[in-house]
Amino acid sequence: MLKSIQKKKNRMYTQRKRRVRGKIHGTAELPRVTVFRSNKHFYAQAIDDDRGHTLAYADGRKLGLKATREDAAKVAADMAEKLKSAGIETIVFDRNGYLYHGVVASFADALREAGIKF
Repeated sequence: MLKSIQKKKNRMYTQRKRRVRGKIHGTAELPRVTVFRSNKHFYAQAIDDDRGHTLAYADGRKLGLKATREDAAKVAADMAEKLKSAGIETIVFDRNGYLYHGVVASFADALREAGIKF
């Protein structure tokens, strides 16, 4: 029973990820900011899909932060600073299949407050 529940969760996550990723594309002027969250840490990176390069990234583990709403806001502040230093003001947000809730929503809201436009 538990295996079937986990299989369904994994399938639904994969479907959400493919659906979201199929609709958005990042460029050098309008990069795709994608997030990854584990149970312990939170990461984000800005990607130019045309060239396949990472333009900026923020690593919550290197900052000594956990995967909480408050720490995700700190990761977003670091990410916004790096984006602005790279001359990027507008992004496309990729939630990477995660529900727009909790840590992911906190990260996005903190990016907006830091002056990054979606």
